[in-house]
Amino acid sequence: MTIQQKYQEAIRLFEIQMPIAETELTYENPYQLLVAVILSAQCTDKRVNMLTPSFFRSFPTAETLAEAHQDEVFELIKSCSYPNNKAKNLVGMAKTLINEFKGNVPSDVDELQKLPGVGRKTANVIASVVFGEAAMAVDTHVFRVSARIGLTKNAKNPLQAEKQLVKYIPEEKIPTAHHWLILHGRYVCKARKPLCDNCFLTEICDYYRKTQAENL
Repeated sequence: MTIQQKYQEAIRLFEIQMPIAETELTYENPYQLLVAVILSAQCTDKRVNMLTPSFFRSFPTAETLAEAHQDEVFELIKSCSYPNNKAKNLVGMAKTLINEFKGNVPSDVDELQKLPGVGRKTANVIASVVFGEAAMAVDTHVFRVSARIGLTKNAKNPLQAEKQLVKYIPEEKIPTAHHWLILHGRYVCKARKPLCDNCFLTEICDYYRKTQAENL
């Protein structure tokens, strides 16, 4: 099977098994998703969704968040990972959004990365989810799953994995493929103990073939 055929089959199977794939973060507008994605770094979506309702009641817009004191933000997100750093970044993000982008979340990945707390992965999420851009966000799940299946080869970092994925995934399918890989990694292809018995990708998965051979 060529790499192109592997991608085609993976996409075919995902479309059958996971016809609807979208973010599990709760949000109503680009500003809210931006906050949620910043909070989600090394934190579960479930935890973020518990925090954001009270956060958005206190800071419903970028304007209100830009006026906030870091300590106020910290109190609302302290049960999240790295709350001090995230509180600082959230306030800085809001101020930059107001001062440089007139309060509007930009759609361009490079522009998004000018915002404090927004790296390439976060920028790709926003560009993909909000604006439908062909941006592949590579988090730990995407990095792990794509390597195990064999969609990426010898990628040493998320950027290398991203370049390989966007090379073979049709542009119009990239936003959905991002969620396919995340959700598969979250619920099936888990880091410590992948649930291969529940996986619909075993026929094309390099990891599964390797482990089966080792168990013979």
